[in-house]
Amino acid sequence: MDDTVLPSKLLTTLSQAVKIVNGHDFIHVYSHYDADGITAASIIAKTLLRAGKEFKITLFTSLNDENMNTIRSAPSECIMVTDLGASYIEQLDALKCDIIVLDHHTVEKQAKRICYANPHLYGIDGMTSGCGATMAFLFAISMSQGNWDLVQVAFAGIAGDRQHINGLKGLNIYLYEGGLERGYIKVADGSMIPPGQLISELFLSTDPYIAGVSGNADGVAALLDSAGIGREKYNKDLTEEERRKLSSLIALKLMGQGTSMQTMFELTRTRYYLKDWNMDAETLGSLLNGCGRLGLGGIGVSAGMGDTKCLSKAAELENTSKTQIMESVLSLQKNGLNQMKHIQWFDSSELGFTGMVCGIAMQFMGNPSKPTIGINRSGGTAKISSRATFGLLDKGVDLSRALKEACAAVGGSGGGHRIASGGSCPSERSDEFLANLDEIIGEQLRS
Repeated sequence: MDDTVLPSKLLTTLSQAVKIVNGHDFIHVYSHYDADGITAASIIAKTLLRAGKEFKITLFTSLNDENMNTIRSAPSECIMVTDLGASYIEQLDALKCDIIVLDHHTVEKQAKRICYANPHLYGIDGMTSGCGATMAFLFAISMSQGNWDLVQVAFAGIAGDRQHINGLKGLNIYLYEGGLERGYIKVADGSMIPPGQLISELFLSTDPYIAGVSGNADGVAALLDSAGIGREKYNKDLTEEERRKLSSLIALKLMGQGTSMQTMFELTRTRYYLKDWNMDAETLGSLLNGCGRLGLGGIGVSAGMGDTKCLSKAAELENTSKTQIMESVLSLQKNGLNQMKHIQWFDSSELGFTGMVCGIAMQFMGNPSKPTIGINRSGGTAKISSRATFGLLDKGVDLSRALKEACAAVGGSGGGHRIASGGSCPSERSDEFLANLDEIIGEQLRS
């Protein structure tokens, strides 16, 4: 690999990781269940398969005390953790087996014994410049340069974690330039118009979420009629005039519902087309994400490894996932967000898809001057998701630190990125958590 582009300490850590894996016949891989985690697991699985290793994949919705106990109780001489682990380095360090962690979330502790690679350790922002799939891919090409084709799967993870939204940065640029040079990736201009058949894709669209159109068949029909576009048309069949008119109408509707200019700009982001997959990175990321969200991450990992039957099944699952997410978003649109002084929140106990809905609400429904919090209190432990905007980060908001503090104060745990974090706490103390978080965010804004 190019040591003039990649930090030398990172290359040393990756070489150590390769040496550890080469010393074992079986590796147990633990990863996150979202698009980034599934792509990271797929990349590692394909790499291990090509190297003649046996392996097992386990996906978690988060790494918490319960799941940490699962790792402790599953004996293995070699463990790899991808897109997870930053908040449990001390506990992983205490285990006796060989462990490799490839994560990108905010660093909380330095590793003393295990092999730990994280962009933050090398002065690179893991929120914008290298995700779990990025780190998994760098490990893959450290194992063999013959794994460069897996850069396409890595880009699905980059897109799934939205690290391409405002342009590629850091480690992701290395992947892009290498993928472009080898012909695996092509770039295309972005658009507010979703790909595929417009009448169905606009109905299920949450990026953007267009009030009165998304989830509204009559609203979709009226929008297409206003643009003079036939009901059965696909995005690829639009004339330039039709494309321009439909884009303008969507932009007007988004402005009318208070969508920020930053979000409007992000909607026209560059797309990355994947040669061997015949789709762009966002589409592949969405397919794999749908599998994880529906609790069928194994299908997602197999699809990410290139299994055509699982890829077809993933497409079916994505439609189910999108439909359920739309139902949750419409319910939240109807009921609205609860407003506190510095945050806004909603109860997702009956909605589900907390993280997904939280992100949609932050961009297209809520007050852009307040972070958005979603809480699922359907069990004894409340599961929490939070989202902010880059504008809020510029004002001092750090959700990773805020959730860590607010959750810990009520007997829970939390962390992640400054712009998007998660956590958990006892459900009966969730109101206390919200009060703590509101105060912490207020302090961040004041300072």
